[in-house]
Amino acid sequence: MATTTKALFVKLEAKPDKADDLEAFLNQGAGMANDEPDTLVWYAVKFGPTTFAIFDAFADDSGRDAHLNGPIAAALMENAPDLLAEDPSIEKIDVLADKLPG
Repeated sequence: MATTTKALFVKLEAKPDKADDLEAFLNQGAGMANDEPDTLVWYAVKFGPTTFAIFDAFADDSGRDAHLNGPIAAALMENAPDLLAEDPSIEKIDVLADKLPG
């Protein structure tokens, strides 16, 4: 498996009545991420009743850019007005070290 050097951390705050819908949406995202060869890892996590995040990692900038222009990002932005209380916080970050199954 390739070494990760680039990642995204996307914080998502659901509307109080849409938390279950956002959770279901994120569960579907895992299947979509499997179709992206440059997305090396993809996690959806829940911090609290309405606070979620996505963490995904890539070998390089081109993999990250492909993901940002891919179907998961498009679906998120399309559904954001209905599901989210605020715009998603999308942070481009560098990976310093990793341990991946291999």
